[in-house]
Amino acid sequence: MRVVRGISQSLCIVLLLLTCRALSAQKEEHRVRNIVLVHGAWADGSGWKSVYDILVKDGYNVSIVQEPETSFNDDVAATKRVLALQDGPCILVAHSYGGAVITEAGTDPSVAGLVYIAAHMPDAGENEADDGKRFPSDLAKSGAIKKTPDGFTYVDPAQFHELFAADLSGEQAAFMAHSQVLNFADNFSATITTAAWRTKPSWVLVAAKDRTINPDLERWYATRAKSHTVEVPGASHSVYVSRPKEVAALIEEAATHAR
Repeated sequence: MRVVRGISQSLCIVLLLLTCRALSAQKEEHRVRNIVLVHGAWADGSGWKSVYDILVKDGYNVSIVQEPETSFNDDVAATKRVLALQDGPCILVAHSYGGAVITEAGTDPSVAGLVYIAAHMPDAGENEADDGKRFPSDLAKSGAIKKTPDGFTYVDPAQFHELFAADLSGEQAAFMAHSQVLNFADNFSATITTAAWRTKPSWVLVAAKDRTINPDLERWYATRAKSHTVEVPGASHSVYVSRPKEVAALIEEAATHAR
C-alpha cells in the first residue's frame, strides 16, 4: 500500500508540474510581444535604454519612437510610422508630453493597451497645458521653462536637476540638461481629437516626487481613465531613467493582460 501511495503522490506531482507548465506556456503565448516606447518633451529615445534592455532580455520586441518635437502632428505621425512597422498587436508606452502623443496616436488598430509613465493623458477636446492648470507643478510655477526667439522651449539647465531629474546623479542630470531636444511651444496646447484611453485599457505609473507634472494630476488622470495604477515613492519626473525595473514591470503587466 505504501508503494501504491508513493506512486500516486508522484503522479500527482508530475501532473501538477505539467499543468503549471501548460498554464505558463499559455500565458506566454497570449502576451503582447511588441512594445513601442515614446519619449517626452526636452528628451529623446535614449532615456529608455535601461527599460529597453530589460524588456528585450525578457523576450519582447521593442521599438523606440524618435519624435522631432517640431509639431504635435509631426510627433503623432512619427509614432504612427513606428506602429505601422509592428508585426502584430503592441503596447504603446509614453513618458510626460508623450502621453498626449499616444493618446492621439493610440487609436491605431495595432495598439492593444496604453502605458503612461509620469505622463499627461488629456481627453478629447483637451490639451495638456490646460489640464496642467488643474494641479500646477513646481516646474510650471518656477519660470524655468525658457523659449527661443523662434518659439521652441527648453528647461533652464541650472534648474533641470532639481525640477526634472532629482533622483539622478548630478552628472547624469547635467548631461540630460545639455542634450535637451527643444520642444515647439504650441505642442503643449495641441487639442486631442480622440482619446485612445477611452476605448483601450490603460496603465499609469505615478512618480510620487514629480516636480514637472504634479503627482496629483497623474493620480487624477488615472482615476478618470480607470487605469491600472502603481505609484513609485521618491521618484522624480525622470522615473523612466531612474527606476527602469519598476517601469518595465508595469509595461510587462500591460503586455500580459491587454487583449
